[in-house]
Amino acid sequence: MVRNSAFLFIKPHALTDKVKELVKETLEKKEISIKQEGQLGAEDIDKKQLVDKHYYAIASKATLLTPDKLNVPAEKFKEKFGLEWKDVLASGNALNAKAACEKFEIDATALDAMWAEAKKAGNIVKLGGGFYCAKLEPKDKGTFYVFNGFFMSMRSKFVEEGAAIYYYVVQWDSTSLSWADFRGKVLGPTDPADAPSDSLRGAILAKWEELDLKSKPNTGDNGVHASASPFEGLAERMNWLGYRVDRDPFGRLLLKAGVTRKQVTEWSVDPQVTFGPLPMTKSLFDSLEDTDSDYCLALCQMIGGHCDPKAKEEDLEAEVTKLKAAIQGYKSLEKAVTAIQAYVAPAPAKADSKSGARKGGKKSKAVEPEEEQPVDTKPPLRRKKGKGQGKGRRAGK
Repeated sequence: MVRNSAFLFIKPHALTDKVKELVKETLEKKEISIKQEGQLGAEDIDKKQLVDKHYYAIASKATLLTPDKLNVPAEKFKEKFGLEWKDVLASGNALNAKAACEKFEIDATALDAMWAEAKKAGNIVKLGGGFYCAKLEPKDKGTFYVFNGFFMSMRSKFVEEGAAIYYYVVQWDSTSLSWADFRGKVLGPTDPADAPSDSLRGAILAKWEELDLKSKPNTGDNGVHASASPFEGLAERMNWLGYRVDRDPFGRLLLKAGVTRKQVTEWSVDPQVTFGPLPMTKSLFDSLEDTDSDYCLALCQMIGGHCDPKAKEEDLEAEVTKLKAAIQGYKSLEKAVTAIQAYVAPAPAKADSKSGARKGGKKSKAVEPEEEQPVDTKPPLRRKKGKGQGKGRRAGK
């Protein structure tokens, strides 16, 4: 049985001793074992860019990539906003979070507030794993479509002076608790207002004052984070704790399943992947979300076999060439077999028992073998001349 293993941490805004106690009690109650725990401070987080790598899928769309470099699903965009993505891009009204702060002349906190207003108004669409777009209308500046506007404020909370996270590496039996229930019931939904009261996020929201939090939790500051899938758990352990693939229990199983170290590294930034007998393309993280370890491994194995189409095409061409050469070697044998198969033996001759003739009326003359005559060793008799010779023959005497 493959056990589920996740990476969980208390976010900076909720890091108090009482929250740590709450987390530990909740995990023990749900029979989730803690394999490792510890604290990481703002200096290390900033210096090693741990939060940027952790939220790479979000950070890349907020600061690193311009909109023209983003893989925006045009149909989803049009369905939500009623506009063609290519037209919005051409107009210059598509911005990442960093460019939005500059264009609107506001800081990260102000942009975060605008994002929250857009969410309440229903003007946000999810385009993929950690990939969101909001319709924002700053005063006297027009209408803009901003990607991952919430990230700027999020990052600052991890790297400001005195900030820190407290992490846990946890494991549990998937037969008693599915990954979906771990996230939905133990952790709670992203918006703590929707979380069950006995979940971590629900409890932190309900008791935030007695837990010594400085402000009421919300969708961004929701108390705790946990891996969305076994693969994300591996990626997060590698990022935050420096784990190696071959020294991580789930990582070893991935390698055994045929997934390469290179693929693990590439997948850790949540790329778009194409897989399946009827090819589908979607976010890797979305493809694996809420799967238990055994099913996640099977999906990774399938995706790993279809992620590098170029290499596959090259292998196919080489295989076709090899097969053609092999077929050519059998051409002479093919000709010989074809000639043998086409040969028709002539019908045997049938003799007529009455006339001795062949069918068709033609006579057939049988050739009898000559018999050897006995050799007479006596000398030949001389015939006598006389009258009595004729008479004796006639009488038979």
